[in-house]
Amino acid sequence: MRKVWLGVSVGIGVSFSFVALLVVGTYMVAADLIGGAGGKAVGLAKGSVPSSYEPLIQQYGNSCPAINPALLAAQLYQESGWNAKAQSPANAKGIAQFIPATWASHGVDGNKDGVRDIWDPQDAIPSAAAYDCSLAKYVKDVPGNQTHNMLASYNAGAYAVIKYGGVPPYRETQNYVKTITTLAKSFEAPVQKVQPSQQSAGAIYFAQKQLGKPYLWGGNGTPEQGGRFDCSGLTKAAYKTVGIDLPRVANDQWNAGPHPKRDELLPGDLVFFAYDLDDPRSIHHVGMYVGGGYMINAPYTGAVIRFDKIDSPDYIGATRVTQDGAKALPRANSA
Repeated sequence: MRKVWLGVSVGIGVSFSFVALLVVGTYMVAADLIGGAGGKAVGLAKGSVPSSYEPLIQQYGNSCPAINPALLAAQLYQESGWNAKAQSPANAKGIAQFIPATWASHGVDGNKDGVRDIWDPQDAIPSAAAYDCSLAKYVKDVPGNQTHNMLASYNAGAYAVIKYGGVPPYRETQNYVKTITTLAKSFEAPVQKVQPSQQSAGAIYFAQKQLGKPYLWGGNGTPEQGGRFDCSGLTKAAYKTVGIDLPRVANDQWNAGPHPKRDELLPGDLVFFAYDLDDPRSIHHVGMYVGGGYMINAPYTGAVIRFDKIDSPDYIGATRVTQDGAKALPRANSA
């Protein structure tokens, strides 16, 4: 649900032409950027991980050359969705989803309180980094990318990586490596502008056609719902038209790609709003950026899908959706 401090809604008539011009102008900029953007990431993007875990991830994400904070964050998010009390049917436990046998040999007392607690993120996060680095050490002489070999060892075992001289030809393992390395991009703090989405035009086109429709909480735009949407239902449906399948919930859509800075926003970027700007789990609203500081969004019950300004006290950041980024998201987190 959208909070009332969104600002005054822009009317659907004159404003449509105004924002349409902004969209066209921004697309021209985007066209110049395609193929020329990129760059290595340093640290974590602001607000990409819960603030209570950020110092641990920053510290232990640099434990060895095979990992970095964004990669460690991606693993933790993939394993548990930041749920420190998560427990799988296979008896994997905690935020890092250690099984007891692995914890017994690789768990560390990260907070130095004399107890190695599988449920305590202050122990589990350092343990996850230490385990990654141990695996990287086992396969350090194997040819190829050391991070990919480490992740493959995490999934299939170091013996398989050594046997095949790199990532083994197992579909599950190859998918795991691609998933984590792709998901890591949604946690990186870019040093240069991230590449524009080539599907954004189609997504905006769909969203524009919904302007004026009444908001419906839980709305997915089905005929039974009169074609109405809520905020994340609208963004999910818009990107579905261009072949990108987003999760249903706004705070899960947050990790569908890298996070451009406020002055790097381009049409099609998803813009997010949260109760706590240091915790992406508190995201409560999402819209689609169209240029000039405006978004198309389904605000709240009683309102219609419309243009609104994005600059408000609860703006936490944006995501540039990518197909690989959307595919990498752990669907179990989407309720």
